[in-house]
Amino acid sequence: MLADSLKKTIRTIHTNIAAKLPDYRSRPSQNYLVAEIAKTLAGNYHRTERIAVIEAGTGTGKSLAYCIGAIPYAKQHKKSLIISTATVALQEQLINKELPFFAKNSGIEISFELAKGRQRYVCAERLYNALVDDPSQLNFLATTDAPLNEKEQDSLKQLQAAYKKGTWQGDKDTWPKVISDNVWRLIQSDKHSCQRQLASHAHCPFHSARDRLAKADVIIVNHSLLLADLELGGGVILPEPADSIYVIDEAHHLPQVARDFSSASSTLVATLEWLDKLAKFNQKMANAISSTRATGLNFKLADAINDSAKDLKNVKTFFADNYFEFNEDNVHRFEQGQLPKGISNWVKDLKQSSNNMLKFLTKMHDALTLDLSDGDVSKKVAEPLLSESGHYLTRLDGFAKLWGNLSIEQSNPPHARWLKQLEYKNHVDYLLADCPIQVGYYLHDKLWQECAGAVLCSATLSALGSFDHFAFEAGLKPIEGVKYIKAQSPFDYKENAVLTIPNISKEPNHKEFSDELIKTLPNYIKKDQANLVLFASYWQMNQVAEGLRKKGFSLLLQGEASRDALLTLHRDKVKNGKGSILFGTQSFSEGLDLPGDLLTNLIITKIPFAVPTSPIEQAQSEYIETKGGNPFLSITVPEAAKKLVQSCGRLLRKESDSGEITILDRRLVTKRYGKAMLDSLPPFKRKIEY
Repeated sequence: MLADSLKKTIRTIHTNIAAKLPDYRSRPSQNYLVAEIAKTLAGNYHRTERIAVIEAGTGTGKSLAYCIGAIPYAKQHKKSLIISTATVALQEQLINKELPFFAKNSGIEISFELAKGRQRYVCAERLYNALVDDPSQLNFLATTDAPLNEKEQDSLKQLQAAYKKGTWQGDKDTWPKVISDNVWRLIQSDKHSCQRQLASHAHCPFHSARDRLAKADVIIVNHSLLLADLELGGGVILPEPADSIYVIDEAHHLPQVARDFSSASSTLVATLEWLDKLAKFNQKMANAISSTRATGLNFKLADAINDSAKDLKNVKTFFADNYFEFNEDNVHRFEQGQLPKGISNWVKDLKQSSNNMLKFLTKMHDALTLDLSDGDVSKKVAEPLLSESGHYLTRLDGFAKLWGNLSIEQSNPPHARWLKQLEYKNHVDYLLADCPIQVGYYLHDKLWQECAGAVLCSATLSALGSFDHFAFEAGLKPIEGVKYIKAQSPFDYKENAVLTIPNISKEPNHKEFSDELIKTLPNYIKKDQANLVLFASYWQMNQVAEGLRKKGFSLLLQGEASRDALLTLHRDKVKNGKGSILFGTQSFSEGLDLPGDLLTNLIITKIPFAVPTSPIEQAQSEYIETKGGNPFLSITVPEAAKKLVQSCGRLLRKESDSGEITILDRRLVTKRYGKAMLDSLPPFKRKIEY
C-alpha cells in the first residue's frame, strides 16, 4: 500500500513543480495519473503484479505525471527507474527538458543518464590504432570496407585530437559533424574487442558511460536497447529487472520492436563466402594464441565450419533445384511456417554446427584476450585479430539464431518463415528468414514477470474502445493484476475542432478514387492556412500531387526533401502569412508536432488500413483463419482505428489550438466497423454529410 510518508512526498513534489511551471493550471487528468501510478507501483491494486497500462490523451502531461508518480517511489525503495521510448524526439525531450526541470525544482535529489547502444561510442584504442603510421594495423580490420580517402583521414585526425584534448567524450551523437560510415565502423566500440579487462580499454567511453548508468536513479533508453538487454538475459546492459521499475512510453511500438528482436535471417551464397574467409582466419587466430590455451580449438572450429558449409550448400542446391512460387517482391512464404521436409535434417545439423562455430571461436577470442592481458602477445598482433574475430562473432550470432529458430518444428502459433530471391554478384542468392508472429509470451516471461513494476503509456493503446488487442500483443492478457487507465485530454474538442465526413461518391478501393481526390480536395484545402493532407500510400500521394499541381497548387511533398527541410519550409511559409499545403504518408501521422497556426486544416484521404503484404502479416492472418477467426476484424480494423486516432491527433497539440479535420473515406459511414472507428475518435463536433 502507498505509505502516508510517500503520499506526502509526492504532494510536496507536485506543489514544488507547479510553483515553477509558467502558466501552470491544475489538470485533473494529470493529478489522476500521478495518484494511479503511485498506487499501482505501491501494490494497492495487486500485491505482486504492479503494472499500469495508461492511455493518456494529448495535453494530459503524462511524462511529468510518471516522473512525479514513479521517481519518489523508486527512490524510496532503492529501485532504478528505466524510461523507455520509441523515438529520439521523446528521449531528447526527457533528457534535455523534463528531467532537468524535475531535478532542479522537485525538491528531491536525482541523477539521470541516457543509455545508448555500444556502437554509439568510439573505442579509444581503435581510434588510436586507426591513425598509427603503420598500414598493417588497418589491413586486418574486417570492418574497413575501403581505404579511407583524404577527407576521411582528416576526420579521423579531428576526432582523435578532440578526444585527446577532452573536448569530445567519444559519443557519436555529440560530434557536431557527420561521421562517415566508413570511418565510424573503423573506430566504434565492439563488444568482442573492446573489453573492460584489457587495460587499454578499461576507460573507453562506452565503459565510462556504463559506470555512470550504474549510479543513476533514472535511465532513459529506447525500446531496442531495452529488448537487447532482455535478449541477453536482463541485467547485462541495464540494472536487473527485479531491481527496476519500467516506464514504457510510446508503448504501442513495443510489440513490433520485440518481434524484430526475435526474428532472424541469413543469406545462403554470401554466407558461404564469409564462411570460407572465416576458415582462413581461423589459422591466423590459432597462430597468435599460446598453445596451452587453444590446443585443438582451431581444429574443432575448422570441422564446424566445414560441416556448416556442406549443409548450407545442400540447402542452397535444394532451393535452386525445386520449384517455389515467388510473388512480385520475389518472396515465397512457407504456409503454416512449415519448411520443406527435404531440408529438415540439414536444418537440425546447421543448428548444431553453427552453435559449435560460435562456441569455439568465442573460446579462441577469449584465449587471445587473456594472452594480451598477460602480455604473452603484443597489442600490434592481437588488436586487429580481436577486431576481426569480433566481426565474425557478430555474424555467427545471427547465423546460429536463424537455424535455432528454424529447428523449432511445432509451435502455436507458428512462426512466419519465408524465402526471398536476391541478386548477388550477377548470380541468384536466397535470404531465408524466420519471425514469430506473436511475441506476447516473450515480454510476459522476460519483462512483466521479472520487473519490480511497470507503467506503459501512450496516446493510443486502446482500439475500438478496448485495451484487449494491445494487452494480447504485449503479453499482458494473462496477468490479472494489470490496472487499465484512460486519462482524458483537457482539450475542449467540441469547441476547438470540427470533424467533417463529406459525401464522397467513390470508396477508396475504387479504381477512380485518385481522380475523385484530385477533383474533391480543392474544396477542402485552404490555401491561406496551414494544411496537412495524409495519404495511405506514396503512389496515390504522388498521383494526386501531380493532378493538383496541374491545377496550380503549390505543394510540399514528402520524399521531395528531407522531413526537417519540409517542415522548415512549411513553418516559414505559415509565419510569412502565405499558407502551406503539406502532403505526407502514414509516417507523418505520428510524432509530427505542428501547434497553433502551424496546422489548422487536417485532411485524411482514407482510413489507414494496412495491406497484409509482408510474410509476417500474411502468416498472422493465416493463423487467425485456421482458428476460425476473421483477420480483418481481429487485426486490420483495430490497427487502423489506432492509426486513425494518431492521424487526428496531429491537429490539436495545445489547449488553445483549433481547426478542422476532414476525412474523405465514406466507409466510416457506410461500413459496420465505421461507427466503432468514429466512436474511438475524440469528441470533435461532427459534420457528417450523409
